[in-house]
Amino acid sequence: MKRWLKMAAGAAAITLATAGCAGSGSGDSTNSSAPASNGTLTVWLMTGTAPEALTNSLHKEFEDAHPGVKVKYEIQQWNGIQQKLTTALASDNPPDVIELGNTQTPAFANQGVLADLTSSVGDFNGAQWLQGLKASGEFDGKTYGVPFYAANREVIYRKDMFEQAGVTATPKTRAEWLDAITKLKAKFGSDPEFQALYHPGQNWYELLSYIWDEGGDIAQANGKSFKSTLDTPQAKAGLEFYKQLTEASGTKAPKDADEATPQQAGIYGAGKVAMMIGVPGEVDTAAKTDPSIKEKSAAFPIPGKTAGKSAPVFLGGSNLVIPANSKNAAAAKDYVKLFSTPKYQTELAKAGYVPGTSTDVSALDANPLTKVMAEASKNGRAVPTSPKWGDVESGQNPIKDMLTAYLTGTKTLDQATADANAALDKLIGG
Repeated sequence: MKRWLKMAAGAAAITLATAGCAGSGSGDSTNSSAPASNGTLTVWLMTGTAPEALTNSLHKEFEDAHPGVKVKYEIQQWNGIQQKLTTALASDNPPDVIELGNTQTPAFANQGVLADLTSSVGDFNGAQWLQGLKASGEFDGKTYGVPFYAANREVIYRKDMFEQAGVTATPKTRAEWLDAITKLKAKFGSDPEFQALYHPGQNWYELLSYIWDEGGDIAQANGKSFKSTLDTPQAKAGLEFYKQLTEASGTKAPKDADEATPQQAGIYGAGKVAMMIGVPGEVDTAAKTDPSIKEKSAAFPIPGKTAGKSAPVFLGGSNLVIPANSKNAAAAKDYVKLFSTPKYQTELAKAGYVPGTSTDVSALDANPLTKVMAEASKNGRAVPTSPKWGDVESGQNPIKDMLTAYLTGTKTLDQATADANAALDKLIGG
């Protein structure tokens, strides 16, 4: 979801763009059984999502192809959006196209307030959908969300520090990564403020990479509900590597907070950190402290257990949906179809996002940070598509609690995973 992109990849917001409105229209709504010939098509996208030049071009092209129809484009803020969406989607006159965070989509699909788009997947360039985001738009065997855009974590590093430490190639395996950390500490460890890797204790989206890389998962479908699997050998192995990485890194990050508390980009920007695990935009934030850090930074995919394949990554992003009660469903489908074309997907890529409905990510190649992100996204995954998943992220997250308990030694690996499993089952198990 976009909030994820504007956070240190999953926690408190780093920046939020100013809200605005780009165009409006008025007139009678048309029946959803045929394309609208006049009236208004209301579109809700989230703040900071699509560049203004893109939406201006998109809306002009759409309106030219649909005489009499005006796009009413309304930019929404993440703060308070859940309640606003709940109210709008339950009404008789909701917006016609809405951006939903990928972890929000299953919950609204379960409520029956989203249109079933299964038969239209081909119209939306379905053959080129980003697989990790595609899954987040599916519920109970049907498709309700069209992939919009995504972003994912990578290891961001200081090229100058790697060179000075004698790290001549970016790590391709966990073993090579740990070896690079050893070399960095040997070179810079005399500085008490140095951290080879800034590694907060509750970066649970990162943990998913290691669990998935071991062949495990946090939960598996059990009919229409989910069964937690944090106590499996594979999940435990992923957690063990997280702890190994924490202990090896020399990090001074808190074990009871995620990458947003404090904001890791600011710490990276202070110049005493060789690596952080984050999204490309965090380098821009770090550059506010030290503008030169942009040229000094590069990235590599999160290494896997074995050579030749990087670890899977969690894909944060959004889907485009059409409310079940839309009065202009046919025109809404035309709008989503136009947005899904290579022309506009390329524009999203130029803005730094991994496009949701196009495999052409060449526009991301110009920036080495986004190029690596796009490469890693091919091995992207989603969290369980449980309609109750929002309760995990918005409440007392048992995966975060598990990490802190295990890293601080207040619980053994078996105790921490068993307790987290039970807590997660209570949230998504029924």
